[in-house]
Amino acid sequence: MSLFGNYTFGGIFVAIAVVHFIRRRPDNYWLWIILMGGGLGALVYICVEVLPDLGLLRHSFQIFSHRKRVQQLEVMVLDNPSAGNYEELADLYLEKKQYAKAKECYDRAISSRTDSPDPFYRRALCELELNDFPAAVADLERVVRMNGNYDYQRAAGLLAYAWSRNNQDAQAASMFEQITQTSTLSETQFNYAQFLATQGKVVEARQWAQRILGKKSYHAAVFEAAGAPVVSPGVGIAEEIAGMRRG
Repeated sequence: MSLFGNYTFGGIFVAIAVVHFIRRRPDNYWLWIILMGGGLGALVYICVEVLPDLGLLRHSFQIFSHRKRVQQLEVMVLDNPSAGNYEELADLYLEKKQYAKAKECYDRAISSRTDSPDPFYRRALCELELNDFPAAVADLERVVRMNGNYDYQRAAGLLAYAWSRNNQDAQAASMFEQITQTSTLSETQFNYAQFLATQGKVVEARQWAQRILGKKSYHAAVFEAAGAPVVSPGVGIAEEIAGMRRG
């Protein structure tokens, strides 16, 4: 029989397709295509329905691999508490959004001889999530001194935000004004809009919020055309700021 017949490879394709159909229960017309189309119909089903699931399976293996690596490093730092091991473990905790554990590991990884901005920046990300703004300010000031454009100026934008949350309004205003001249990061613009709103500068806050919403509308149209979901964190607050009126 040919490759797409009802025997040999064709039979194997049909068996794979039927098993997947029973487990995943896609649209019922697929069962008709598999049974009536034989090996060719089953191959079409595999290409459309089975292969995308392999991507999900790969993601599951990556999660398992990360979990295993975390467990390995947790044991390794007991025997070899090197800065490299602690920093790698901290990075993995940060990815898993375990910010307190990540910060603790960065604390152990960073020493007076650390000359890279990377661990200070990532520790600052943890500190911001933990609302430890004085510590975040200290780390981000160090990062920006080392490299003012670090992470496409996100570090400078986060420093302005941390200053604003640490009652250092004058420094925050100066940094926001400077960074927003060149940065197009929605996160920085959003934090600036919120800062302006808290300062009573409603008109300027609305203008920045409108910029964010304009980008959101553009990206929503692109994602919709591609059939992808639209995820816009902070948009609800941006809409609230955009709708503000002068008090």
